[in-house]
Amino acid sequence: MNTSSLRFQLLSWYIALLVSAFAVFGGFMYFAVDQFLRQNLQENLTRRARQIAHTTTAAPDLNAKSLSDRIGTFYAPELSSRFVRITQPDGKTLYQSGPPEDASFDAAVPAARSAQEGFRVVGERKSKLLIKSLPVNTIGGALLIEVGAPLAPINVAVNKVILALVLGAPILIVVAAIGARKLVSRALSPVVRMARGAEEISLHNLNERLPVIGGGDELETLAVALNRMISRIQDAVEQNRRFVADASHELRTPLAILRGELENVVTRNQLSKETRDTLGSNLEEVERLGKIVEGLFALSRLDAGEAQAEAIEFDLARLAVTTTEQMALLAEDKSISLIANPGEAVFVRGDSSRLKQVIVNLVDNAIKYTLPGGQVKVSVRAEANSAVLEVKDNGIGIPKRDLPHIFERFYRVDKARSRELGGAGLGLSIVKSICTAHNAEIHVQSEEKQGTTFTVRLPLASANNPLQYDRVPPIQAA
Repeated sequence: MNTSSLRFQLLSWYIALLVSAFAVFGGFMYFAVDQFLRQNLQENLTRRARQIAHTTTAAPDLNAKSLSDRIGTFYAPELSSRFVRITQPDGKTLYQSGPPEDASFDAAVPAARSAQEGFRVVGERKSKLLIKSLPVNTIGGALLIEVGAPLAPINVAVNKVILALVLGAPILIVVAAIGARKLVSRALSPVVRMARGAEEISLHNLNERLPVIGGGDELETLAVALNRMISRIQDAVEQNRRFVADASHELRTPLAILRGELENVVTRNQLSKETRDTLGSNLEEVERLGKIVEGLFALSRLDAGEAQAEAIEFDLARLAVTTTEQMALLAEDKSISLIANPGEAVFVRGDSSRLKQVIVNLVDNAIKYTLPGGQVKVSVRAEANSAVLEVKDNGIGIPKRDLPHIFERFYRVDKARSRELGGAGLGLSIVKSICTAHNAEIHVQSEEKQGTTFTVRLPLASANNPLQYDRVPPIQAA
């Protein structure tokens, strides 16, 4: 379990508070039960002392034998584990009970130091006696009546209470912790649902909203606030998409006119070489700007969901072969070996023209950044429930610091070299957008001066497609 999570912290605080509460409750119960039993014992000793005092004062004569007979007959202190002693002010003992039958205390109790009414505890730890001293006046003179009882039963009762708490508390804590975990999970379930909903929202489905759990609490307020924020983001993104689409659409016509006029001017014979070179450079820049505008226009249409407008089932392996064939001359111009190994037929569902654009952009990119005499391989295979398109080259590679950014729009690894090769930093962005629209994943692995591999994984049209076409023979352009 993540110790820094809110769930863990809530459970930790709850269990800590519960353990503290049980500790406080246990201490309170210990002292409460101990005090209750002691007070009850004191009341019993006081009542017994008064009864013995009444018996003593009612006796016609005060001597050891008569007191022994009366107290032994009426109270039987040895049988009831009680201590009784009657002494005169000069310290002479008129009566003292014998050892208890259960040997719960030592009958040899020291004499009281004062003849005042009160309680005192005597004896060792396991045989302590609580003694009530009660002075009385009789016809025969003053007497001190002492009545005692062992404290061991109180200690046993208190220990049983503590044992019950010690044994029962962990069980109660575990049960309470399980219940608390369920309550915390139930309380945080709206947050989990909101998090899952937020993970599923991207630029392509900004119309989705987070689930709102009614209840009028803070979580409902948070969900409503987040949905309003998503609405504002959607409005801003839609406005940006409209701007890019409108701007790129409006720029296409003037750029086409400008390119045509420049081409017309360049063909004139009366131009000087310097002027012709300048116009040729301007024409190249216009063509480059036109490619940027076309790329932006393509991205705007992809963002609008056009890539899935005409989804059909087709053989990705055959598409890779035909596309690679069409780009063979481009590889020959740089003396690069272009090899296609499609393998068995692999069927996917989507827009074939857009996925062809993915292959074209990846192969074109590989050819651009592979040195003469190098090699570019295109392969298609099926793995589990995915179709895998792989474009591999042994070109100059991509620095590790640039790998996380290569799919960003207008990002170029080597800006000077990309400009020289005609790149504007939109090709891989278009590839990424097409893959996202087809629920595909694209990954890149690269080492400088060793080469780059782009891998695209698309869902198969049918995980258990029984159709098997003949193997398409590999093509090679060198």
